[in-house]
Amino acid sequence: MRADAKRNYDNLLAVARDVALEQGADASLRDIARRADVGLGTLYRHFPTREALFDALLRESFDTLKAQAEALASVEAPDKALVSWLRVLVACANDYRGIITLMVAAIEDPSSALHASCGTMKASGARLLARAQAEGVARTDIDGADLFALVGALAWLGDQPALAKRADHLFDVIFSSILKS
Repeated sequence: MRADAKRNYDNLLAVARDVALEQGADASLRDIARRADVGLGTLYRHFPTREALFDALLRESFDTLKAQAEALASVEAPDKALVSWLRVLVACANDYRGIITLMVAAIEDPSSALHASCGTMKASGARLLARAQAEGVARTDIDGADLFALVGALAWLGDQPALAKRADHLFDVIFSSILKS
């Protein structure tokens, strides 16, 4: 990539992160281009779809989540590792209001630019769940897809102003039902 194109890419990504944190997953691509002081065509050359832009924004977070899952699995009890990781995942999803809708759609759509990143993140959670199940501390009648759906529900709660204040309590309720006492 040419130096000026790399500068534009990095600038677009930094501006997109700020705008998406302000406006959520429905952030205006036109606003991102304007704030980055580039044309809309430049934005689309780097990020041909909204999903491609959010893949670039979330890839670093998802890579971090994958590394955290691996680290937690090696140092924490299975139940604590699972709950700790899930709290971080829900917080990540809540950073970008409405992103859970894109993530859920991406899991089901292999052609989505977000599919691979979301799949990697989902697999990390499934491994933590399987470890907890193998140790007998988590229910065995759920799988990684169920876990992802529960995370989606909790992230959705965080997107609802009237319910956001209940999200932590409901996280505890949901995950206490997954973990065996």
